[in-house]
Amino acid sequence: MTMIRDVGIALALLCGLASASQAQDWPTRNVQVVSMFEPGNANDLVARIVLDQAFRQMNSSFIIENRPGGGGTLAVGSVAKADPDGYSVLLISSTLSSQVVMHKSLPYDPIGDFAPVVIFGIQPSVLVASPAKGYKTVAELVAAAKAKPGALNFGSVGIGAASHMAAERFRLAAKIQTQHIPYKGPVAVLTDVIAGRIDYYFPPIAPAVPQIKEGKVTPLAVSTPKRAPLLPDVPTIVEAGYPDATYLFWGGLAMPAKTPRAVINKLHDEVEKALADPGVQERLAKLGVQKQTMSVDEFAKFVRDDIASTVKLAKDINLTPTN
Repeated sequence: MTMIRDVGIALALLCGLASASQAQDWPTRNVQVVSMFEPGNANDLVARIVLDQAFRQMNSSFIIENRPGGGGTLAVGSVAKADPDGYSVLLISSTLSSQVVMHKSLPYDPIGDFAPVVIFGIQPSVLVASPAKGYKTVAELVAAAKAKPGALNFGSVGIGAASHMAAERFRLAAKIQTQHIPYKGPVAVLTDVIAGRIDYYFPPIAPAVPQIKEGKVTPLAVSTPKRAPLLPDVPTIVEAGYPDATYLFWGGLAMPAKTPRAVINKLHDEVEKALADPGVQERLAKLGVQKQTMSVDEFAKFVRDDIASTVKLAKDINLTPTN
């Protein structure tokens, strides 16, 4: 028995040394990063900024392949089935959580098939209202909604999208009845908010800032627990009295579940180093990204919790999968 135990320990040590050696050499060729987003999407831009710095530090290179089809499921599924050799990486975001509730079934397990690696940060949504409505605070919007249940409406870029889920979380927290109007894109929603045809909307903060500064929409609150540097004078949804309405849109990286932990740790550490670079910080700040520091295990828990929270929200609002 002692000999068997000793052999087992020796094999474990050898595997550990092999994994460490593999991580030390990795990467020896281009790393493919698969994105579920269109080129130019905010998540795509963030990834390119961060990874350009990270792989420059590593004296290596990467290739981002955009696969936006199937609501992102094609991209996610391709990495789930990829070899866990460290050369396939998935750009993930809150969209990973929404896929769970928007599809009756998925060709992959969003938790079991992936190893979350590192978070880039979070991006607040901002609750904006039509100036024509005259709302200056969240309290005024809520009062108007309660005075005429079902009369107010909110826009989003589609069922299950971040702008939809943020608004639904707020609606439940405020205990108001409002109508959801889905659109095909953000420009159309903002146009109707400005015109007064839509009462309120939760767009990502960066594209909303120009409209806010020009007075075309009125900012009432940001969806994050802390105030956003891009809009320091706008209160948080927590300060407005609705802590349960907090909504975090996040982005980061994952790898196939069986990727060696030493490789995962190395990519995590290099990305964290890149995120600390002043030039990277400045560019991400302009996109409204707020840095979050998490270990590999903390990020894995964060992803699991976000999926669970989204599933609960979908049940609370009776969200029906589209396919």
